[in-house]
Amino acid sequence: MSTNTIIILVAFVVYMGMMILIGALNSKQSNNEDYFLGGRGLGSWTAALSAQASDMSGWLLMGLPGAIYVAGTGEVWIAIGLLIGTILNWFLVARRLRKYTIVANNSLTIPSFFENRFHDKRGILKIVSSIIVIVFFAVYTASAFASGAKLFANVFGTGADDKTAYMIGLIVAGVVILVYTLLGGFKAVCYTDFIQGLLMLVAILAVPIIAYIGIGGDLPGALASKGVSDPQGFVSLMKDGEGNPISFVSIISNLGWALGYFGMPHILVRFMAIKSDKEVKKSRIIAIIWVILSLGAASFLGLVARGFLSEDLVASGKSEVVFIKTIQQIFSGNFVLVFIGGVFLCGILAAIMSTADSQLLVTASAVSEDMYKGAINKKASEKSALNVGRIAVVAVAIIAFVIALDPNSSVMGLVSDAWAGFGAAFGPIILLSLFWKRFNLPGAVAGMVTGFATVILWDYIPFGGQTLYKTTGLYSLVLGFALALVIAVIVTLITKKPSKEIEEEFDKVNTVEI
Repeated sequence: MSTNTIIILVAFVVYMGMMILIGALNSKQSNNEDYFLGGRGLGSWTAALSAQASDMSGWLLMGLPGAIYVAGTGEVWIAIGLLIGTILNWFLVARRLRKYTIVANNSLTIPSFFENRFHDKRGILKIVSSIIVIVFFAVYTASAFASGAKLFANVFGTGADDKTAYMIGLIVAGVVILVYTLLGGFKAVCYTDFIQGLLMLVAILAVPIIAYIGIGGDLPGALASKGVSDPQGFVSLMKDGEGNPISFVSIISNLGWALGYFGMPHILVRFMAIKSDKEVKKSRIIAIIWVILSLGAASFLGLVARGFLSEDLVASGKSEVVFIKTIQQIFSGNFVLVFIGGVFLCGILAAIMSTADSQLLVTASAVSEDMYKGAINKKASEKSALNVGRIAVVAVAIIAFVIALDPNSSVMGLVSDAWAGFGAAFGPIILLSLFWKRFNLPGAVAGMVTGFATVILWDYIPFGGQTLYKTTGLYSLVLGFALALVIAVIVTLITKKPSKEIEEEFDKVNTVEI
């Protein structure tokens, strides 16, 4: 192992040790509300940065820059959609969801909120939504594990093709995330996400600026020197990497990522945990600024790296490691620079860990609170329910590990699938639950099942040799969200209106100050 590699390894070990220490320091929880929601005591900065850090994942530093590195600014429509979704989520959903989950029998999870919102005594919504959480978070967590493995393989091995380094990275990332999630619960996850959110922001802001200086500020010239045939088209929002016009379907699909925010349990649970309305208002400003800076910088990195890197990642099919390669090319030459590069590489690790831990914790709450304590053993003690939740964390991590075993796993593809599943199944139900008093249980069940089934049918079931997504190019989230919304409204209107108690709870959310 070279001296430079050892220096970077030291930076990684120190960073991961800090995360485990935070988990240990937050290892005392008196009940499930402490473990799964941190006692609803998040301040504005912690809530904002943990929500956005858990949102962006390795996708922000690997998937998005890689996509833009290959196809140019035309891929920025995804970032625009995510920014729109973030703003709408914080302004429309955050404050009202926090209040409604308190009014609705102090709901600790999204599935339990659905049950309490509709007074679902048979637990239909809770079970269905818990199953959806488990299925799509296994896929989502796999994307984080794959990101971690690719990071280790490229830093400590010879690349993603180095199966031994990839496997070691997969194991290390999984074990560290598991340890501090199991130890500390929600508070540990939020505090580590706060630190990781800051580190991600510093890394993604600094690296593209340094690279831009490295090409002398002449992006078109640098692109041309690296073989880009149409540099002006490459930086156009309306063209792809080959200079061809971007289709309307592609733009709608990419903007459609905005719809996913309304159904993301690991983001929504942050809203539920904020300690006051006043903190919500502060959090939304911090979160939106963080997203504008991080998405803008990640997009800029993809463009600059195409003209900066000496290695052609398009030809090698390794575009998702563009951030890693840029850091390695910039920070070389002496021990100090290498160590700084190692710290910035920890920014990628931060992005990966901040999402995976959140997803594992939400999965634990779904299994523990909603399936085990809510349906299987309603008399279960707090301790036994917590233990079941911890077992669920390990089980889902193992499933995610298996999914991520393929070194050719696409981080962007895995995130896209999970994002569509949650957005289509939960997004319309969350919005209608919060803002439509007439919305009822049959409508919620019909909408949720429709959204879930549409994504599965569109993305996974081949027709004539290929999936409907491959045939049409339309993102399943756009179609699934629209169908789920329409079906939910129709079924609600043709079935019995909610009880007086449910309507009174809805009205209480409009007037109560919590």
